Amino acid sequence: MPFIKLDIPAGVVSHGADSESAGRWRDVNFVRWENGSLRSIGGWVPKEKRTVTDGSLQSNVQINGKPRSAAAWRTNAGTAWVAVGTHNKLYSVNEAGTVTFILPSSLSGTTDTAVENLGYGQYFYGKGLYGRERPSTGVVDSGDLWTLDTWGEDLLAVNSHEGSLYEWDRTGDATVITGDSELPTLNTSLVVTEERFLLALGADGNPRKVKWCDREDYSVWSPLATNEAGDFILDTVGKIILGLQVRGKTLIVTDVDAHTATYSGAPAVFGFEKVGFNCGAASQGCAVSLDSGAMWMGINGFYSFNGQVVQEMPCDVFDHVFKDINLEQKHKITAVQNSLFDEVWWFYPDGSSTENNRYVVYDYKENHWNIGQLDRTVGFDAGVFSSPFWFNSNGVMYQHETGYKHDYTVDGNLVAAYAETGPIEAGSGDNVINVTKIIPEQADPERTFQFSLLTRNHPNDSETTHGPYFGNNETNVRLQARQLRLRIIPYVGEIDFVKVGAEALAASAGLPTVADIGTARINGRLVYDANNDGYLSSADSFAFIQHGYYIDSAGGFYNEWADTEVKDYIAARVPETLPLFRAKPSSANKDWIAGTIKLETKLGGGR
Repeated sequence: MPFIKLDIPAGVVSHGADSESAGRWRDVNFVRWENGSLRSIGGWVPKEKRTVTDGSLQSNVQINGKPRSAAAWRTNAGTAWVAVGTHNKLYSVNEAGTVTFILPSSLSGTTDTAVENLGYGQYFYGKGLYGRERPSTGVVDSGDLWTLDTWGEDLLAVNSHEGSLYEWDRTGDATVITGDSELPTLNTSLVVTEERFLLALGADGNPRKVKWCDREDYSVWSPLATNEAGDFILDTVGKIILGLQVRGKTLIVTDVDAHTATYSGAPAVFGFEKVGFNCGAASQGCAVSLDSGAMWMGINGFYSFNGQVVQEMPCDVFDHVFKDINLEQKHKITAVQNSLFDEVWWFYPDGSSTENNRYVVYDYKENHWNIGQLDRTVGFDAGVFSSPFWFNSNGVMYQHETGYKHDYTVDGNLVAAYAETGPIEAGSGDNVINVTKIIPEQADPERTFQFSLLTRNHPNDSETTHGPYFGNNETNVRLQARQLRLRIIPYVGEIDFVKVGAEALAASAGLPTVADIGTARINGRLVYDANNDGYLSSADSFAFIQHGYYIDSAGGFYNEWADTEVKDYIAARVPETLPLFRAKPSSANKDWIAGTIKLETKLGGGR
């Protein structure tokens, strides 16, 4: 019999109609591709505190608040430090995991969650009725964030609301930088250049102003013939969002365009050039610097800077991301490079959430996209530490790419790894394809997967689910369709189809009582008539049906009627609230690699 080989290219395509994802992966979670091979992403474990004296474990590292900014660096002596900012607090974390509040007191007047601005003075003058709430304007007051950068072995920081420049030398509290009369205030961001200039962005309350200190001295800001301090107002209609050090230049991105600042020496000191139009940044944390330049997320696309110009990145998951994103909370969008796998991750809130709960990944080595769901608010790449560290919205610090356990729940339910394709055309015209076997392949024969096939005959038909099928050997199936999709869940736990109770079986089949199951018919055949003799007898016992769902390694009893028609009939009617036929993901802390899957088929007739 002929085979259909499901050799599906790497990466997710989730854009436009279903046909745009034909023959590609459409929806996945906790997976990645390496050299075209589908496999698990690395797992994560909480970073644990240790006592300084004996090294014993105390508890997990956790920040009091929602982490929004983070930086990691090493001192001249090689000691590692981490700085973490919430909307109004600033913390340090040492190598032992000790968390210390390093501001004299929490900042006042800051906010973590963006709100629509309907207050006094925030609408057109003379519009609206006195004493009545202003109409929605779509103008949102963004939440407040820290921008963190290092100056040698010290930390520099600024809060987008409070605006003062802070320094921290790893002892005591962070202190406000002091300087001459031109010391910038009301800053929104900062960046330290390769040449050791501190650039204050949005300086002095001007959203387009860039102001820099004398070289190597952030106490000197007054421009004189004897120093290199200065300022420049960008030629833009936007406001500065972020600054980023790239090779040989400093990239400055506003909410509408992008500019570079290139050191040229006295008297101009910096030359500014606009390098991108209509490429604004979504948030202060949405960009990463790479060897090749930089990448960032906007409110309607992704952008890259190659050292010369900005280009919009073709995105195969555009609709998945930008048709379901909460842009009111866009200031929370954060980007993290994962250099261990040549990836950039962006975390963002979907349309139903006010907190980051989704991720989108670009593999810049193999040029494909990836998606999934995970609560992470900020993080930093491997380098200072051997693995990347990311924080969740509860402030817990996780070491990622460690093992393969994905301990993540939503509303108390464990979120599993899975991969699901778009439609695969199995037939054409009036013909359909009959699928008789599914033949999986995985790198390790000991690994077990769950497979389901979803079929329909026309693009807008309701889908019928066949399976799930378990194991690592070929499995008999019985289905026909013009179009099908494949769903894989790796490492399913031990499934007991019928021990969930006869009541659940009856309910799933739409029958009022358990007794009615035996007399129900599927295509004219009694449900319990396993031997197809037209009668119910001891040979058709419930246990007979039960064993029919399993094929053990010793070649135990198999019943095709039970394993295909009955199971598909019941599975198609399982209410979402019932656990019947729902796999429980295994907690196995193991890697897995899915190979090419084949479907054994035979030609079908017309429909």
